[in-house]
Formats: sequence, structure tokens, C-alpha cells
Amino acid sequence: MAKAPTHHAAATVRAGKRARIGARVDITSGGLLAIGGLVSAILLSTAVLVRVAVREGGKAKAIQR
Repeated sequence: MAKAPTHHAAATVRAGKRARIGARVDITSGGLLAIGGLVSAILLSTAVLVRVAVREGGKAKAIQR
């Protein structure tokens, strides 16, 4: 069975002269699709939570007694 092609990425972040952190990622196309789906679900659920929070002045009905 053929091995799935992978995508490669590397990044390095420097802060000042002495601090440095690096990362390297190897991922398949299926993995990228899965990550995209997860990020989309998180963003959509956050939008729903914000909408509910600001509805009716942002006060929960249980607190309005």
C-alpha cells in the first residue's frame, strides 16, 4: 500500500537575542481536512455562545428574579 503524501512546515520564533523556539509539523491531507473541520466547529459554536450571551441585555433568565 502506498504511503499518503505529507505536507511539511517549520517555524522559528525569536524573542530578543537569547530566546528562541522552533516547531516542525508533518501532516497528511486528511489531517489538514480534519483540523479545518475542528476549527470551523469551534468558530461556529463560539458565535452561537456570543449570540446567546448578548441576547436580552446579556443577563441570564435564571438571574432575573
